[in-house]
Amino acid sequence: MLLAIDAGNTNTLFAIHDGKSRSNGRWAVEWRIETNDGRTADEYAVWLYHLMMMQGLKFADISGCIISTVVPQALFHMRNLARRHLEVEPLIVGEPGVKLGAKVTLANPKEVGADRLVNAVGAHAKYEGPLILVDSGTATTFDIICKNGNFEGGIIAPGINLSLRALHDAAAKLPRIAIKKPDNVIGRNTVEAMQSGIFWGYIALIDGLIDKIKAEDDRAFTVIGTGGVASLFEGASARIDHYDAKLTIDGLLEIWRLNTKENT
Repeated sequence: MLLAIDAGNTNTLFAIHDGKSRSNGRWAVEWRIETNDGRTADEYAVWLYHLMMMQGLKFADISGCIISTVVPQALFHMRNLARRHLEVEPLIVGEPGVKLGAKVTLANPKEVGADRLVNAVGAHAKYEGPLILVDSGTATTFDIICKNGNFEGGIIAPGINLSLRALHDAAAKLPRIAIKKPDNVIGRNTVEAMQSGIFWGYIALIDGLIDKIKAEDDRAFTVIGTGGVASLFEGASARIDHYDAKLTIDGLLEIWRLNTKENT
């Protein structure tokens, strides 16, 4: 079995793949934990051990591990989790010698976060390009993937939760609210007004930027939505063609297969 770890700025995803072939393999289980760069390998191990035990799994079942992170300080502890507790040497996305199967056609490829590259790999394996990937997380990113899978560039905007938190923190009278699709665009009270501004504001951001991309580049793009809050926009965005919650872990699986003998 393969343990895939994707550490974002807000949450870290742990997912276990059953290790079977492309034709009948599947993700057996997924868990999320708040990203904390001070959490030690031992703390991760205790947390993961009990969750795996609840699913009838044990550390000895894990034969491989791949890690992607945009939080460099957390990598040390995750690497130690794999080495000391799982007794496997992890594959780290972005380290020298780790193949992605695609190129970054930017002046400085190292500027592109590991999460965006993993998404690009996963999307290219599952969908015909060219592609626009909309990832709604701590940041909302729009990435352009050409037909051969190369990463061509994109857009980075503040994420919806980040904007919501900033609104609450900067304005003394505005409460902290949950994100939800409001019944009306025009709010009849403060909470409704904030919910409308956040939700429909982000729909306008997403659809508007996709329109701008297509106006600048006339290729026939397929638009994929992913990320922690992407499902909130399903049915509301007129520009997103597919929603894919497993895009990142599927990208990690593709990278694992490319760099090991498990290419079946």
